[in-house]
Amino acid sequence: MSEPITFDGRVAIVTGAGGGLGRTYALELARRGARVVVNDLGGAVDGTGASRQAADLVVDEITEAGGEAVANYDSVSTEQGGTAIVQAAVAAFGTVEIVVNNAGILRDKSFAKMSMEEVEAVLDVHLRGGFHVSQPAFTVMRDNNYGRFVFTSSASGLFGNFGQANYGAAKAGLVGLSNVIAIEGEKYNIKSNAIAPIAKTRMTEDLLGPFADMVAPEQVTSMVVYLCSEANEHTHEIFTVGGGRYGRVFVATNKGWFAGPGAEPSAEEVADHIDEIRDISDHIVPLSSNDEIDMLGQMLAG
Repeated sequence: MSEPITFDGRVAIVTGAGGGLGRTYALELARRGARVVVNDLGGAVDGTGASRQAADLVVDEITEAGGEAVANYDSVSTEQGGTAIVQAAVAAFGTVEIVVNNAGILRDKSFAKMSMEEVEAVLDVHLRGGFHVSQPAFTVMRDNNYGRFVFTSSASGLFGNFGQANYGAAKAGLVGLSNVIAIEGEKYNIKSNAIAPIAKTRMTEDLLGPFADMVAPEQVTSMVVYLCSEANEHTHEIFTVGGGRYGRVFVATNKGWFAGPGAEPSAEEVADHIDEIRDISDHIVPLSSNDEIDMLGQMLAG
């Protein structure tokens, strides 16, 4: 059995922590000793409106249980909001060491009918929100030579889902952001990973139907807490979590078909070799774009 995971004195920001998954993360991190910034705009599922109640209630839960937490109501959708969230952590607790990028909204519609306003609204919260909060937090972590990021991706972004072009694009983008932070943060002991959770929240219960009752938010919490901890040495990875199942999702590339140095094969030749091009029996999981370039370099060198 592993040593108990604690966060004594660590400072965590959890965005969208007024309910659903974010609330469970904030409560468990605080229960294990973290000082938590509970961020939530308090808006509706589509991102409209605002209220302080959601964040305040979670802070009350934490403090009544003997933990330390402060509420923050800024929106992750703007650079100013992201900066203010990080400043709230520094002002209250002196630093920030953990960021769980969890805030999200939905504006679902089929691709042909989706408006650019619906695209921008979702990108602002999910993808740009990841930048807005993580960049100022990264600079604090870099200076302290320690940090943990968890980004909330989705099966919609990794595999696709009808009616969620905006959401899927944003969630896939967060994986790319997490991967780069993992690479740039490596020498500063900053780990960055993404999760693709399946859980019943107000955002998903209508989409999941009866299945929603089988995937409690609390079943995701343990993975997030582990990834936020000092015990976690893994970075640059994606984990799928839901309903008691915990797994890894990975982006791989295969050996494929090598046409030869300087070759410019025709479309017909590509067609002739398409089975070899698609064959994934021999593959690697690159840890950076350099890994794929190295593989090509070896082929070119013979």
